[in-house]
Amino acid sequence: MSFTILNTIIMLSLLGMVAAVILYVIAQRFKVIEDPRIDIVADTLPGANCGGCGFAGCRSLAEALVKADSLEGLLCPPGGSETMAKIAVILDRQPAAVEPKVAVVRCNGTPENCARITNYDGAINCRVAHSLYRGTTACQYGCLGCGDCVTACKFDAMVMDPVTKLPVIFDDKCVACGACVKACPRNIIELRKKSRKDRKIYVSCVNRDKGGPAKKACNVACIGCGKCVKVCAYDAITVTDNLAFIDSSKCKMCRKCVAECPTGAIIELNFPVREQTEASRLEPDVKE
Repeated sequence: MSFTILNTIIMLSLLGMVAAVILYVIAQRFKVIEDPRIDIVADTLPGANCGGCGFAGCRSLAEALVKADSLEGLLCPPGGSETMAKIAVILDRQPAAVEPKVAVVRCNGTPENCARITNYDGAINCRVAHSLYRGTTACQYGCLGCGDCVTACKFDAMVMDPVTKLPVIFDDKCVACGACVKACPRNIIELRKKSRKDRKIYVSCVNRDKGGPAKKACNVACIGCGKCVKVCAYDAITVTDNLAFIDSSKCKMCRKCVAECPTGAIIELNFPVREQTEASRLEPDVKE
């Protein structure tokens, strides 16, 4: 009996040793040596895991940064240029130019501008509402007001205004991660170039209907008249599918398009109060 037990123990020990050797050989053959700089870069990133960089999280971005031959096209929006400059030093590479951006809401369909014609009694979720019906107003393009964008924002940079029923973005908190852009099923949120003193000029409308129906649905809708295009000296404005768009990389903030728009669809924010004279009203502000 004791011999049988001893024999069993010896056999199991031998099997264990053989399995250990096999596992060791396999581990050595297929082992992956990870660049230690990945951990350093990951610790340098803010750790928001917001996905604004286009990767699954900060760790994935760190791996991409270390493996890339150039930092061009790779960016951590929450970290911005300061973080990317630190990473460039760690990796001994040239830092890529980072153009600060900020999110804007391209809809001004407040109850005052866009009357409510129906009531929605379903799930408080923009994607659900968008898939079920056109909305509570005559505009099928405007904000649904359920706040998916606010929920998606991890930086407390957005709130829903109870009066306007529209999301409000705090420029000082917005890191341009793009989470709100992805969350909006109607594509009314856009990342635009961040200008001096947080000044902005953009078309606050995404309605692509023709002028008559668009204006009937919302008092401040873009009607695609093209007057803004004619007064822009910098080729920054185009009209496609009855809707004007201002390219923030070309716009010089002259504000002529704002004064020319017949419906008030073009928004200007954080500018000095205009003078009442025509000359000063159209004076360019090109010190960007």
